[in-house]
Amino acid sequence: MNNVFMRFPGGRIMAVTLSYDDNVTDDVRLSETMRRYGLRGTFNINSAQFSPEGSVGDVGKHGHRRLTLRQSQELHLEDEMEVACHGATHPFLEQLPSSLCIKEILEDRLTLEEHFGCMVRGLAYPFGTYSDSVIAAAKSCGIVYARTVASTHGFGLPTDWLRWDPTCHHIEPELMPLVTRFLEDKRKWRPRLFYLWGHAYEFTDSNNWHILEDFGKAIGCRDDVWYATNIEIYDYVNAYGQLVFSADGRRVYNPTMTELFIGTRVGEFGVKPGETIEIEI
Repeated sequence: MNNVFMRFPGGRIMAVTLSYDDNVTDDVRLSETMRRYGLRGTFNINSAQFSPEGSVGDVGKHGHRRLTLRQSQELHLEDEMEVACHGATHPFLEQLPSSLCIKEILEDRLTLEEHFGCMVRGLAYPFGTYSDSVIAAAKSCGIVYARTVASTHGFGLPTDWLRWDPTCHHIEPELMPLVTRFLEDKRKWRPRLFYLWGHAYEFTDSNNWHILEDFGKAIGCRDDVWYATNIEIYDYVNAYGQLVFSADGRRVYNPTMTELFIGTRVGEFGVKPGETIEIEI
């Protein structure tokens, strides 16, 4: 059987990513906990809703305190997590005229790129709501992926990056059973991704930070898991899609700048940038 499968960096079958919204003060504890367990992910920020500098954090519309710009910069430049868009003012994007929808996304991207000195290419839909016109607006602003709030309870990679459904929210009772299923799955014919999302303030509101601790203890600090941000997942999968295979599948050329990994029934093979290799299938 000529089966050839994508593998994550290092030949790993499993990857884990997190996504948390709204740039709240609780993100400090969230980031500290993630780092302790080797977890990585993406923080989705409303660039028009930073708290004033010198304040203890303005209480937002939902009663949760937001980080100041400086606090957010110190946090995310230190933790090396991804910063992504969440709408400049956290609106219902699908209810806006197209021009205002584009303005919300583009202003968010421009401001975040200026403040954090990086390229911002991701989005989490505010309130999880979107439409075809919102997707078109996001694409026109250079957004390459966008996260929804629709749980899959599965571990597959998205078929539509602008409708990227996560595995589950952290408050769902299925969380830890899903972690167990994810880690104990012995099938090797396809890579699997665990994608967790939420809001850090929910841990504080419900006094259940132990959920994140339990998640980290179970799934973190493992050699067989790739811990990545959302954009790293996107970039790797899209780079893999550029591999060039010979007609019989035994010769592979990597035209990208990323080392890519292939799995077959025989084993795992790494292909360095610009390299052509022979693989056993």
